[in-house]
This record gives sequence, structure tokens and C-alpha cells, in this order.
Amino acid sequence: MRLGVAAALVDGHRIAGDVAITDGQVTAVGLQGAGSGLAAAGFVDLQVNGFAGVDFLSADAGGYRRAGEALAATGVTSYLPTFISSPVDAYWPALAQAHAARAMAGGPRVVGVHLEGPFLSRQWAGAHDPANILEPDLGLAAKLLDEGPVILMTVAPERPGGLDLVTTLVRAGVVVSCGHTDADATTAHGAFDRGARSVTHVYNAQRRWRPRDPGVAGAGMCRTQVTVQAIVDGLHLAAETAHQTFLAARGRFALVTDAMEAAGLGDGDYWLGDRAVTVSGGAVRLADGTLA
Repeated sequence: MRLGVAAALVDGHRIAGDVAITDGQVTAVGLQGAGSGLAAAGFVDLQVNGFAGVDFLSADAGGYRRAGEALAATGVTSYLPTFISSPVDAYWPALAQAHAARAMAGGPRVVGVHLEGPFLSRQWAGAHDPANILEPDLGLAAKLLDEGPVILMTVAPERPGGLDLVTTLVRAGVVVSCGHTDADATTAHGAFDRGARSVTHVYNAQRRWRPRDPGVAGAGMCRTQVTVQAIVDGLHLAAETAHQTFLAARGRFALVTDAMEAAGLGDGDYWLGDRAVTVSGGAVRLADGTLA
């Protein structure tokens, strides 16, 4: 089968010509008789809280189907439904539904859950409700892993017991990302030494970069095994910052949407977990103006 495209993106390079598919596999690129459009590998979104009117923290099976259809239309083929810091009891049904969604046929694949919290820094809560942010608790962490397919967790390693939490999660096979954190560079390196291997939405909701202490952002960009996630939407990062970060972390720079239920619906009032937000001009903000 031919896709009828004008070009394909292959390993970051634009290859002019059509693409052939056999038994679901790409078998040739750069073929003569090209059509229009550009073929690219499907997107994997590591941080998506909701989409098309669906918040994954409260979604049922129908919600996952609707969000999946909308995500597929944007080129997403796999994703991690993401739950922000929430009342603990809200996690259990959400994790159970995410587990069921992994077995659903059709649509983008639910790879697993990204728990963005609750073991974060209240100082850098961002759009999270500080009341839902907790001290690292190994018992609660174990229960969260038992209840659902958690494969990525954002933590603040500087919190009391934070580095022990990193070690425990890594041993359990969870990818640990540092985010919503006041960690200095030394503490961040401590987390990376213990197996953390990602930075959540770099430069947003974390200790500011300084020449004598670049924080988790600077530490992460110096570690070749660390994936640096970024929201490149023209709001969360300046174009120069995004470009600089891409150059520093080339080959391990991950674009994330951090999308929420308003994605694809336009301006209005919505929910992000249990937090009321307003979308205006594409920017999502809490009532106090905090950018979500």
C-alpha cells in the first residue's frame, strides 16, 4: 500500500517521495509518484490531563474513547493519561479506569499513567491545589502503584524522604521525573544518581535557573540519560528558551502538550482535575492568574 504523500520524516530528516506500507510496516520511503502531505511517526504524549471535553481523572470508558478519537486526529498514537495532585480517594477510580482503558481496542494506545503528584513542592504547586500536595509516603506510593498502571511519576526530590522515594519507584520499574520542585542542582543530581531520568515541563513550576545554581533544569541538561520535557506552545517558554533547551538536550528533548479537557474546544470555563480554570486566547489560567 502507498500512502500518497509528498515526503516523510525519517530520523529527523525530510525524505521527499511517497511511502510504502506492507503488513503494517514501513517498507520503503522516497518513492517516485509522490502525492501531497507529510508522513511522520505517530506522536507519543507523555503528559496529557484530558482532551476534547474529557478530564482523565474523572473519565469513564466513553470519555476515553472520545478523547482517544480527538487525540488520534492530531497524530497521537500513544499517550499517558496524566493525573495532577488530587484528593487521595480520587486516584483509585481513576487508576482503575486507566487500567481498563489499556485493554480498549481502537484509537491511540494508553501506555500507562503519569502521576504528576502528589509528592511535589507546595512552593512550586503551579496549577495544583497545595492542599492536595503531600510529603513523600512510601506506603501510599506502593498503593498507588498497586491500584493502576503507573509508569511515570513526577516528584520533588528535595522533600523529606524524596530521594528514598526516587529509589523505591525506580526499583519498582517506574520512570521518575523531577518536577514541581525547589531542588537545587546538587539535589537534582542526587535524584538522577538514584535513577530518576526525566525533567517535567522544564523551567515551569521549578526553582529558577541561576548561574551558580541552575537547579533541576541545568542538572537535567547536563545528564545525557535524562529526558527533558518541554511545553513549547509560545506561552510556557520563550522561543529562544525552547531553542536553547533543544540544542542542549538534542536527542532527549521531549515535546509534551500538558493538555487538559479544553483542548480542541476553545475559550471558556473548564476543570483541570478538581481545579476550575479559564481558557482565554489559548492560555489556561486559575482564577488568580496562575498559568496552568
